[in-house]
Amino acid sequence: MDMIEKITSTQNAKVKKWQHLTTKKGHQKYHQYLVEGWHTVGNALTAHEPVQTLIATGEQLDAHQNDLPDTIEQIEITEEIAKKLTDTVTPQGIFAVVNITAATRVAPAGADGAWLLLDRIQDPGNIGTMVRTADAAGFTGIVFGKGTSSRFNPKVIRSMQGSQFHVQLTEGDLTEWLQTFQTANKPVYGTALNKDAKNFRDVTAGNDFGLIMGNEGQGMAPELMTQTTENLYIPIKGNAESLNVAIAAGVLMFQLNQ
Repeated sequence: MDMIEKITSTQNAKVKKWQHLTTKKGHQKYHQYLVEGWHTVGNALTAHEPVQTLIATGEQLDAHQNDLPDTIEQIEITEEIAKKLTDTVTPQGIFAVVNITAATRVAPAGADGAWLLLDRIQDPGNIGTMVRTADAAGFTGIVFGKGTSSRFNPKVIRSMQGSQFHVQLTEGDLTEWLQTFQTANKPVYGTALNKDAKNFRDVTAGNDFGLIMGNEGQGMAPELMTQTTENLYIPIKGNAESLNVAIAAGVLMFQLNQ
């Protein structure tokens, strides 16, 4: 490949653009986002994601020279620039600019498979844990409903640890998704603590269904709760008031998708 470009100034126009790719406005303007760390970058490359540019310190380029495809632009940066591209205390020194393609922005047709629907989930750590667990539990995809933190948020990306490249991620209107499941005669399970909710162990596992997890503090939106096939609860044996939403999602995902 051609000689690798080296950038040393934090005021370089490309550096400023990369910084912008960590923001919602940047995602909308350029239809690109930034991922950090070899684990996530490597997963993106293995999954044949539309990586446009690989950005790394000299040390990281040397460490991964046999893993980086010659067909993708590579740019060497300084440690100082690496610090500008992340909000972590210790930058990992390697990044990738990934194009946001139409396939990742439009909800897939139909409702085959197991789908996790996120209703106004805010905490990046919770989202990342649920995406990784959905990946481990064999789910088809995750729908980010209105009010849920963006899947391109740097903290969400970091928390997903590459699992976002193993399952389908999309943004969508959860009411429309519920209607799609209903039209296909496939169940949608909500999560609730009320007299009409059903013990999750009493539900027959299947392959095609939706599971909605609600906001950390408020739970599922009432208008969604009335549209589900059944609402489930997890019995608590001890004195804890509730389960963390990501923990509850993990229990339900492995129970339902067998």
